[in-house]
Amino acid sequence: MAFRIRTLSPDDPPDSFPNPADAGIALGYPDGLIAVGGDLSAERLLAAYSKGIFPWYNDDQPVLWWSPDPRAVIAPDNFHMSRSLQRELRRHDWSYSLNQNFSAVIAACAVGRGEHGTWITADMQDAYINLHQLGYAHSVESWYDGKLAGGVYGVRLGKIFFAESMYTSHTGGSKVALSGLMHIALRNGIELIDCQLESPHLVTLGMQSIVRSEFLSALPALIDTASPMPNWCFAPQPATPLTELRKPRTC
Repeated sequence: MAFRIRTLSPDDPPDSFPNPADAGIALGYPDGLIAVGGDLSAERLLAAYSKGIFPWYNDDQPVLWWSPDPRAVIAPDNFHMSRSLQRELRRHDWSYSLNQNFSAVIAACAVGRGEHGTWITADMQDAYINLHQLGYAHSVESWYDGKLAGGVYGVRLGKIFFAESMYTSHTGGSKVALSGLMHIALRNGIELIDCQLESPHLVTLGMQSIVRSEFLSALPALIDTASPMPNWCFAPQPATPLTELRKPRTC
């Protein structure tokens, strides 16, 4: 089968992406590449996510757009909090927050990619900070003894949260942030966390792989109520292994 990769211009309409469900659209290897080029405007990013597409590229490449098959997801109800993490939360002063320092989280995620470079380029950081200011991109921070210890950021569209990256600066920091995201999801009607690509670490946390067609079919219902949430936040509160946590308030 011949694969067709669409080339985008910054002048093309934001929703000019091909349908990743169409046979022959996405490359088989590397898996899921469907388009090249365009820009990282808020309109194009939101159009991409609504179609199950996300950007992923290095500084020396054009913008590359992906929709992999299979897709890695976590249903908040299925999130697995290990016994060791539960013990850690009971013994030490851990807390988590929502949208308290988005720029610090995304910057730390970029640094955390290591000496071989990062796909969270300066342009990517600027684009997602813009999405955050518009109320679409959000961060969950973890705190240990009152100091920022880790975080996860991504894009919320209605009932789905597209998780982009996470980092830790203290052992367990990313797990506490991710467990905080799951608690937030359970209390705010978020039914699915998109993790994009499978990893052994995510499998231990309850990740499942679903075929791309199933993921794409679920999107319309999940994002049907999508709207920006610029005031969605809360200050650090105690992290707990229990799912009954205080409901986030608006700032």
